[in-house]
Amino acid sequence: MSILIFNTGSSSIKFSLYTPDLALLAEGVVEKISESLAVIQFEQFSATPCVFSSQQPTQVTDHTQALWLIFDWLNAQQQLTELALIGHRVVHGGTLFQQAVLISPVVIEQIAALSALAPLHNPANLLAIELVAKTYPDLPQVAVFDTAFYHTLPDYAYHYPLPLALQEQQQIRRYGFHGTSHAYCLQQAAHFLCRPADKLNLITLHLGNGASISAIEQGRAVDTSMGMTPLAGLMMGTRCGDIDPAIFWQLQQSGLSADEIKQLYYYESGLKGICGENDMRAIHAMIAEGNQNAQLALTMFCYQITKYIGSYFAVLGSVDALVFTGGIGEHDAEVRTRVCQNLAFFGVVIDEAKNNYGTGELFGIQAVGQALKILVLRADEQKAIATQALALQL
Repeated sequence: MSILIFNTGSSSIKFSLYTPDLALLAEGVVEKISESLAVIQFEQFSATPCVFSSQQPTQVTDHTQALWLIFDWLNAQQQLTELALIGHRVVHGGTLFQQAVLISPVVIEQIAALSALAPLHNPANLLAIELVAKTYPDLPQVAVFDTAFYHTLPDYAYHYPLPLALQEQQQIRRYGFHGTSHAYCLQQAAHFLCRPADKLNLITLHLGNGASISAIEQGRAVDTSMGMTPLAGLMMGTRCGDIDPAIFWQLQQSGLSADEIKQLYYYESGLKGICGENDMRAIHAMIAEGNQNAQLALTMFCYQITKYIGSYFAVLGSVDALVFTGGIGEHDAEVRTRVCQNLAFFGVVIDEAKNNYGTGELFGIQAVGQALKILVLRADEQKAIATQALALQL
């Protein structure tokens, strides 16, 4: 018996294959989908280890092609012969889904109806679900929702200052995203600090091509940077994040259509809009070559994160730990330094040696003697999804 987990993002698909006791059998990723050069890395951990990576320029035109690459490789490794369950990350569950659910035709219809709220993600999530349903019609599938973690937000945090009747009619509210990742941060931080999760106040930072920050009070999410859609909050790889709403009208008056503005906000803004590149590794390389726009993009990104952290200190009153995760959060020591450099007043002080050279699934980078912990966590949303999927099946 094995459990296959798909974590489908806006420009990538990660997968992990587990035994029922969550021992890892295989994992991999297809990144930079729909871009000129994809990154493909698959690895098997069974008695006959096998690693596959793209050795020459490869274009993966869409998520469907990426999924078939994954299935073909797993079949070639004979890893799907005992497949018993597939779990999926689904970004937007609206108010319908506050926990993981078994996928049915009705659930598929409901996820599709929510796609307008997460146009980069829900359609891609559905592609994986529908492909599995056609290929393995008798195989149970579970949906685990990013938004579910945020059903604990208080009303004053999830409401917008719009007419309440309109918000109820249109299902307008702050939903929050990356909830599976933030919940995993809470679980792992509690274990690392030897504290009950419901006794912890945390600020968790999921920093990747999509980026979000959450305030967690006594183990419950009380605020988060993303809003009704994953467009809000921080500037991201290609998404604009929070901007003046009147910019929309200004762009309309300049001749752009609503669809063109949507394309601009989701795909052509953020880091990419400032310097032409959405991969932080490439941005660092551009900065090393003296590119001023890349320097501006990095500075803006870190500045916005710092502002959110400061506001969440005010929300929580006291904080036990900051937790960095996600591709940038895990691997980019310079971003962590820049984010924290003006937060010493709150007790946020980094040990640069630990920050630059620390290793492991979860490690601390705070200076010696600091009560407030600064943790770096290797993201493992797939394991968190697998845990929820198995619990539902049991």
